[in-house]
Amino acid sequence: MSNYGNPPSDPYGQGTPGQGQDPYGQQPQQPYGQQPYGQDSYGQQPGYGQPAYGAPAAYASWFQRVGAFLIDQLIGMVALIPYYIGLVMTAGSVQTTTDPTTGAVTTTGGGASGLALLLMFLGGALSIAYYVWNYCIKQGRTGYTIGKGILGIKLIKMDTGQPMGAGLSFVRQLAHIVDAIPCYLGYLWPLWDSKRQTFADKIMSTVVIEQPKG
Repeated sequence: MSNYGNPPSDPYGQGTPGQGQDPYGQQPQQPYGQQPYGQDSYGQQPGYGQPAYGAPAAYASWFQRVGAFLIDQLIGMVALIPYYIGLVMTAGSVQTTTDPTTGAVTTTGGGASGLALLLMFLGGALSIAYYVWNYCIKQGRTGYTIGKGILGIKLIKMDTGQPMGAGLSFVRQLAHIVDAIPCYLGYLWPLWDSKRQTFADKIMSTVVIEQPKG
């Protein structure tokens, strides 16, 4: 009789899942809420909407590269100032006389003094040292020349994404001969090349990217 007045508790309420408790109600909200494997989700995958971590930087434009080159050359001209002073001193020592009768022109002097020779040697040595340091050592180790650092562009190897080293940077400077041979076409090539490369860049597998110095 008591069974009819007080029905037993629903065996499904706290036992095995049944109609009283949806077995799916307590399951983790997958696969759309949180993804396994480190909580990756489709919204965080690299690709279309937002650049992924470590995505390659944009290639430097031709104008950026030319600007960096001009800055580097301007500094190189400053290093040559002693050479130019010595050259002017040598030219200033030249004396020219004209025979009033025959009109013959006679040039005397013109020999470089010891000071002029010293200044010319010093200017030449400074210039060579600057170019070796700036284009080979500094650029090879860091990816930046002085000009590239100012404009925020960097030379890297395509396969490693790292600076190429002093030795290969020197070889790359020699490879610029190929850029100059066909009417300097190689220097203009970045204007339409998809990777903004010169011929020397293609030979050495390098690119110049936009990456300001940290």
